[in-house]
Amino acid sequence: MVAEVKEIILGKIGAVYGIKGWLKIHSFTDEPEAILDYFPWSLKLGNKTQSVEITDWRRHNNGLIVKVGGIDDRDEAQAFVGSEILTTEDALPELPEGDFYWRDLMGMAVVTANGYDLGEVSDMLETGANDVLVVKANRNDGFGKKERLIPYLMDQVIKSVSIENKQICVDWDPGF
Repeated sequence: MVAEVKEIILGKIGAVYGIKGWLKIHSFTDEPEAILDYFPWSLKLGNKTQSVEITDWRRHNNGLIVKVGGIDDRDEAQAFVGSEILTTEDALPELPEGDFYWRDLMGMAVVTANGYDLGEVSDMLETGANDVLVVKANRNDGFGKKERLIPYLMDQVIKSVSIENKQICVDWDPGF
């Protein structure tokens, strides 16, 4: 059985920059320049995906611009505007034991230490102080909640994360 390689969205192509085919990029990585640590890239627009080689890059204002190999003018570059920047999950570095990528937590069930089902992770927020799980409550939640925001504080609020069982155990009041 061949394992399916998942694609990861790293960012998005913004506008064309200049007349020589440079492109502005919007990085979804923590540090914008970290997007340049993950190769190879594919650009996906609609149903079309194309592998590309980045031959050069620069900082520009508060963002980044890149040069795609074989693209030498503004009109050719325009075809990539709006594309998602993809790589494969095997391009991501292994994390230390107990650390997880946000994408690993999406869709996981969230339960209290007492077994109450709080719902499932639908999103993550970065607040500066700590990350926050956005948990979409079950339709018939006993406390009438639609959504819960739970701080991602290991050992304080987050008691365990089981990738195998797709479950996060928390010390959290279901009524909150």
